[in-house]
Amino acid sequence: MATTPDSLPDIPTAASRPQAESCRAPGAARARLWTRLLQPSLFDVLLLAVPLWFFGLAEGGIRLLLVDGDTGWHIRTGEWILANRSFVHHDLFSFSKAGEPWFAWEWLADVILALLHSWGGLQAVALFGLVVGTLFCGVVFRMMVWRGANFWVALPLAFAAFTAATLHLLARPHIFTMLFVPLAAWWIQADLRRPSPWIWLLAPFTVLWANLHGGWLALVSLLGLASAGLAAESVFGQRQWGQALRYAALTAACLAASLVNPYGWKLHAHTLDYLRADHIRNIVGEFRSPSFRGEPMLHYELVLLAACAVSGLLLARRRFVAPFWILFWAHASLQSARHIPLFVAVALPFVAGELQQLWDAWAARGGRRSTLGVLTELAEGFGRDLRRMTPWPAVVLGLAVAGVLPLPRIDDFPGEHFPAGMVRKHGALMQEARILTKDQWADYLIYRLHPRVKVFFDGRSDFYGKDLAMEYLGMMEGRHDWRELLEKYRFDTVLLPPGVPLASLLKISPEWTVVDDDGAAVLFRRKPRTEAALRQRVFAGCSNCPPSAPNEIP
Repeated sequence: MATTPDSLPDIPTAASRPQAESCRAPGAARARLWTRLLQPSLFDVLLLAVPLWFFGLAEGGIRLLLVDGDTGWHIRTGEWILANRSFVHHDLFSFSKAGEPWFAWEWLADVILALLHSWGGLQAVALFGLVVGTLFCGVVFRMMVWRGANFWVALPLAFAAFTAATLHLLARPHIFTMLFVPLAAWWIQADLRRPSPWIWLLAPFTVLWANLHGGWLALVSLLGLASAGLAAESVFGQRQWGQALRYAALTAACLAASLVNPYGWKLHAHTLDYLRADHIRNIVGEFRSPSFRGEPMLHYELVLLAACAVSGLLLARRRFVAPFWILFWAHASLQSARHIPLFVAVALPFVAGELQQLWDAWAARGGRRSTLGVLTELAEGFGRDLRRMTPWPAVVLGLAVAGVLPLPRIDDFPGEHFPAGMVRKHGALMQEARILTKDQWADYLIYRLHPRVKVFFDGRSDFYGKDLAMEYLGMMEGRHDWRELLEKYRFDTVLLPPGVPLASLLKISPEWTVVDDDGAAVLFRRKPRTEAALRQRVFAGCSNCPPSAPNEIP
């Protein structure tokens, strides 16, 4: 068929070309948008690499998130709340204080852990802890970049933050506080840089926090210290007094918002008593002062020294909010190791900002061709990609939680930390026993054998009080009255690690016999009274003494 002039294709002219390009522009923009969404950023890679690197190299992997037995009773508490559709007001797990008033003050976190456990077992609980820990690291890293730190400054500090935080990175309710503290600190810093009414959303945020974990007091501390710091800066003419008053009002609003919980003001009284209780420091290792040994503690020590130096520099410039924060949390971390992740999260962004200023000064002095100059140019190229985030981290972590990724299966708490083998082998005997065990193992028994088994003393040290705590320690340490205490509470079964002093005493006691010893745990059973009395007389060198009257244990 011959082509006629009418059938010839249109040739774009100068006038029509912009219209054609404008028609293609939306398609090109959509393509660029999809590329940005689907192409992982450098931040995405770092966000996933840091925790996977740590747990991939660490012995035990993500099982390390379950080395604290408190997770067990938190799960069972959440299950009780879901089953009964009621808040907990009385003890559920002990025979030593059965039915006495008890605050399940982390009830919302307990419910979340219970729902995760019902869906995916301990695997889902551990992976949830990994996800929140990853977010903690990501928030601290992004906050350092937000304060101006380049890739070469922020990356090693992010590794230091995560390594120090692993001291308390556990699948327990406090992990929400680990995430919320850097979020709140960033929120406040952004408002101090550019005031916004959005800061008042911290009040409803406090309601959520107060029902998840007792660490909501950290937010009140940050706000109160910010108010004090702003007041100090106002004295030197650095700020307006209205800013200090604004934060004082915000502190009061958040404190009032924390009353929105099932226990009202009693939660606050209980929390203060808990923080002031000296006997808890004798029982709970995480409440003791840190021991500066091991790689995580080396990272913490370096951050501590750098943060104190930065505080001095900022005070010299008459800037008080950041030093007040740093010194407060440094003191808290030196008193209690559990505060180390919070101190690191608050202090490192300010350390990063000061290091970046030093970096810029040295790079400018050396010129573009110096090593620092070349690294600075590379960092500028990375900068845009560090601020970009795609859905890939959420996709990868979601696949991990859903069990799609080939991760090691977790069906129980780590056997190297808990008597898992002994419970599997002698669980039936324990269900009929009045058993004494260490507090962390009691948490595990609650998880495995509740409601058939009631415990004497578990990880809820705030609930049991000083007197019972001292009796518990007296038995564990084999003090002079350990026999009387075992009689007082009518124990007929004891489950302990071999290295506990009481285990050594029971091995040579004629009143007790070893049922099983697998090297990690020893299970003792009290002998019948007639046999025990005879052995006691032989042990005392009096084989002809008259037998004592039998005294059966109820």
